[in-house]
Amino acid sequence: MDGLTESNNGVPEPHSGWTFVTNHARVLAAIADDRHARIRDIAAHCRLTERAVQKIISDLERDGYLSHTREGRSNTYRIDPGKVLRHPAEAGLTVASLLSLLVQDEQDRSTQPDGRRHPSTA
Repeated sequence: MDGLTESNNGVPEPHSGWTFVTNHARVLAAIADDRHARIRDIAAHCRLTERAVQKIISDLERDGYLSHTREGRSNTYRIDPGKVLRHPAEAGLTVASLLSLLVQDEQDRSTQPDGRRHPSTA
């Protein structure tokens, strides 16, 4: 296992303390995985409140990393893959490079060694 403690239903318990990946990166990766995802689903996937996800999406849209179009009662998100990351230490790195790591990791974690998807992600 990867060091997370799991509840009886196989879902990792909430974590307190610092982490390596920011909530903004988690939300962006969740949207990259499903550009039609609902805020409720993003929140559950990232283990955040819906209000926190709304604020993060607003931050990402305000700074040009993300945009959305309204389709009926739902949103379709578009990520700008060429947008450069904000921190000076990551100068020149794009959103696409970050997402390629995060999304690939998510795929790796949701696939069993025999190639089948874990039931919780199928």
